[in-house]
Amino acid sequence: MMKRNLFFLMSALLISGMIQAQQLDDWKVSLDKIKTLIQSNPVQAEGEFSELVKGKNKKNVDLLTAVSYAYLNANKLTDAQKYLDLAKKADKKSPAVSVLEGDIALAQKDAGRACQLYEQAIYFNPNYKEAYLKYALVYRSANPSLAIDKLEQLKTIDPNSLEADKALAEIYYSTNKFSKACEMYANFINTPQATDDERLKYAFALFMSHQFDKSLEVVQGGLKNNPRHAAFNRLAMYNYTDMKRYEEAEKAAEVFFNQSDNADFSALDYQYHGFIAMGLKKYDVAVDAFKKAIVKDSTLTSLWQQVSEAYESEGKYSEAISAYKTYYNSLKPEAQTPDLLFQLGRMYYTEASSDTLKMPQGEKNAALQAADSIFAQVSVKAPESHLGNLWRARTNSALDPETTKGLAKPYYEAAVSAILAANNPKYNSQLIECYSYLGYYYIAVTSDAAKSKEYWNKILAIDPNNATAKKALAGLK
Repeated sequence: MMKRNLFFLMSALLISGMIQAQQLDDWKVSLDKIKTLIQSNPVQAEGEFSELVKGKNKKNVDLLTAVSYAYLNANKLTDAQKYLDLAKKADKKSPAVSVLEGDIALAQKDAGRACQLYEQAIYFNPNYKEAYLKYALVYRSANPSLAIDKLEQLKTIDPNSLEADKALAEIYYSTNKFSKACEMYANFINTPQATDDERLKYAFALFMSHQFDKSLEVVQGGLKNNPRHAAFNRLAMYNYTDMKRYEEAEKAAEVFFNQSDNADFSALDYQYHGFIAMGLKKYDVAVDAFKKAIVKDSTLTSLWQQVSEAYESEGKYSEAISAYKTYYNSLKPEAQTPDLLFQLGRMYYTEASSDTLKMPQGEKNAALQAADSIFAQVSVKAPESHLGNLWRARTNSALDPETTKGLAKPYYEAAVSAILAANNPKYNSQLIECYSYLGYYYIAVTSDAAKSKEYWNKILAIDPNNATAKKALAGLK
């Protein structure tokens, strides 16, 4: 008998639970049907909603908030407020009701009140995760630090919160805190919940953090599913380039520029293509790529320096000089430093000294004179440095190859004074160069053997085994 009574009791409880579940499903099904009428037949929708919330459902907070959200999502704020008020009467301390009220405030462009209400929801129930997330959503752009603090609070409640990790990753990414973003993305990137957009952002955050190998790994995973994805192909090219794996970078560039869907090429894309070509010593390709970058973004005048370098590497000195002038003249006066001006002089000197160009002597002399003029400016702009005068000396020595006029003498002497003042052993080889010229000058031009010996002995004081000095001194005995 007892067993029979127990059986009937269990059956009654089971049936009661099934009825309650059925009733729950019933109002949800009805709600979904009525939602479709909000826009097409608002009067009928309101009538059916009114019927749905009668009787026991007057206290059904889940139902009342769901109806309010139906109106809120349809941008009918007055009706949403009506059902919010009914929900507050049913349970004014429900965190769900506070969040609903915050969402309505947010729809009314009152973000401050919305966040106060999300805080209220947390006060009513510190474990109500949605309130933390919505608070962070409001402040993620206006005040990222507040949003981060709230999400960190959520993480103390639920250390494994996927939603918190996703929100934190997005905030850190959008505020360029890429290392922190990487930490957050790593928490969920290998889960089914990770999207392609999140994988792409993770790959870019790794790239910006100079974790090129890890970034490339994520990129390759993305390309398995979509080999024509422009952004993943772009990052493949970038990563290979920064890893100096230029042959693979070239292949990635080929895919990116020619086999990607909906690719919108940027100046940086062409710039990277130029770097790849430079790495492979394909200088004509590099020039073309850098020029395309400049056309795409005319503010990138610094790339003319790269164009110049590519031309010079190819032995096209006139083009290199022209490109470098464009770069140098694009700089503000305070940025036109002596070392940058020096490079222009060096290019003129290198052009004149090139054996492969076979320039007529008149053109060589013109290039050397241009170099001398620039080195003279360097010596004025940086009087404490020996470089301007040293290179004036070299240039004038080239203009006087037989040392019949001694054109280089005053500049080597000025260079010596600056080097000695610097008192740095790293300039010893340049000091020896100066002394060598002066030693030769005094015997070849003025026949002053005593003065010549003085300079050769100065060389031996620096380098006792210097063969040239020993030979010169032996010839002067």
